Amino acid sequence: MIYKFRAILDAEEDVFRDIAIQDEDTLEDLHNAIVNAFGFDCMEMASFYTCDDQWNQEDEIPMFDTGDVPGEQKIMGDYALNQLLSEDQTKIIYVYDFIHMWTFLVELAAVEEAEVGVTYPSLLFSHGLLPAAAPEKEFEAENDDFYSEFEDDLDEDDLDMFSGDDSFEDFGFEENWN
Repeated sequence: MIYKFRAILDAEEDVFRDIAIQDEDTLEDLHNAIVNAFGFDCMEMASFYTCDDQWNQEDEIPMFDTGDVPGEQKIMGDYALNQLLSEDQTKIIYVYDFIHMWTFLVELAAVEEAEVGVTYPSLLFSHGLLPAAAPEKEFEAENDDFYSEFEDDLDEDDLDMFSGDDSFEDFGFEENWN
């Protein structure tokens, strides 16, 4: 079967690409198709994120194993598209370049039979030009998730572990140890 996706840049301007890819291909293959469709140089890290129907981000699926134990974390190449996405679960988030945070909302739009003579993945349709810079993102916490218990009483002395004391004696170190 062929999965037809629409990858939409998360921006105010309409910028999207429609991509057809085999359902047995991996998330890594979809990553490569998106990178090619939008003209990126493929030199940056990327991840997919599972999400719910309202695009709320859930689990990360990275390009490379970044876990503490090698081989423990599953990566893009470990997931066939038909393992994660179906007519019931159609949405996934894609982030390219973690410094600039190019963010795409990727949705499965159709599942069809393969066409004879067509090579997959293929770019079906392109709309809009990719801006010169990634759209700015405003990150918000829900329910005070990022509230710091020290935020309201924080002063410079809280940040300086040697405030008012230039001695290292309390820590068991000599100042001129070498």
